[in-house]
Amino acid sequence: MKCILITGGAGFIGSNFAHYVAELHPEIRIVILDKLTYAGNFRNLVDILGKHVELVVGDICDVPLVNKLVHQSDAIIHFAAESHNDNSLVNPWSFMQTNIVGTYTLIQAATKYNKRFHHVSTDEVYGDLPLDMDNEKFTPDSQYRPSSPYSASKASSDMLVRAWIRSFGLQATISNCSNNYGPYQHIEKFIPRQITNILSGRRPKLYGSGNNVRDWIHVNDHSAAIWDILTRGRIGETYLVGADGEMSNKAVLEMILKLMKQPQNAYDIVKDRPGHDLRYAIDASKIRDELGWQPLYTDFQSGLQETINWYMDHQDWWQMDKNKVEMTYARNNQ
Repeated sequence: MKCILITGGAGFIGSNFAHYVAELHPEIRIVILDKLTYAGNFRNLVDILGKHVELVVGDICDVPLVNKLVHQSDAIIHFAAESHNDNSLVNPWSFMQTNIVGTYTLIQAATKYNKRFHHVSTDEVYGDLPLDMDNEKFTPDSQYRPSSPYSASKASSDMLVRAWIRSFGLQATISNCSNNYGPYQHIEKFIPRQITNILSGRRPKLYGSGNNVRDWIHVNDHSAAIWDILTRGRIGETYLVGADGEMSNKAVLEMILKLMKQPQNAYDIVKDRPGHDLRYAIDASKIRDELGWQPLYTDFQSGLQETINWYMDHQDWWQMDKNKVEMTYARNNQ
C-alpha cells in the first residue's frame, strides 16, 4: 500500500491508529478525512501532519469528495462515527446520518474503484450478556441485538458492508472491538470523564449500581489488531478484538480513585442510562489463532496509570471543554 485513507482520523481511535501507522510505516502516505465535529480534534494530529500525513476536513456523506479521496487511495480504514450512547438517546438523527449514510457513501466508492475497505465497528451491536454467566462471550456468530440508537446505527452499517461484500464484491473486512481506553479519548467518555473530574476538583460520577461490566482494551492494542486485519485478514470475514479485560464500572472507578490517591468512596451515584447494557465480553480467539495478534497491554492497572498520566500532562488538551461536557451531563441529572 502506498496510500491509505483513514476516516474519522482526528477522533480518539482513528488518531491513535494514524500515529501507529505513521510511526511503524513511514513509507505509507496517510490521508485523514474528518469533519472535525466536537469529537474530532486537530490537536490529536499536529505532531504527525506533514509530507506523508494530510488532513482533509470534510464529511463522509459528501459523495464527490469521498469518490475523489477513495480513488486516490489503496485502502480505506473507516473509523468515522457518532459513538456516544447518551447523545444517541437525545439526538438519534446524527447517528443515522453519519453511521449509516456515511458508511453507504464510502462502500459505494470503494466498490466503484475496487479498493480494500476495513470497517471498524463495536461489540455493542450484539447487545449485552447476563452478569451471572462469566463463560458466555460474544463471537463473530453472535446474534445482533442492539440496545441504543448508536448501537443500532452501527449494526446497520455492519450489515451494509456485509451486503456489499456479497452482492457487489466489496473487498472488505469488519472488526468489532470492546471498550477502548488511552490517550486522546474525549472527556465525555467514562474513564477520561472520571480522571478529569478529579483533576478539576469535581466528584466522579457512577451510573446506577456500577455493576455493568465492560471488556477494556488499550487503544494501541486495537490499532495493532486493525493493521493485522487490514494486511492479513481474509476478505469477507469479521474479527472480534478484545483483551480479556472485563471489569465493572464501579471497580474501574475505584481503581482510578486509588491510583489518583483519592478515597475509594469519593464519588456520586447518578441516574442510570436508559437501556444500559449489563455486560460485554469478547471472544478474540479468531484473530489470535488466524493472525497471531496478541494484546501487549495485559495489565489494566498499568495501562490505566499511563492514561491518567497522559491527562495530567495534557490538561490544556481537555480543560476548555470540561465545563460544557459537565453542563450537558447535569441537564440529564448525570
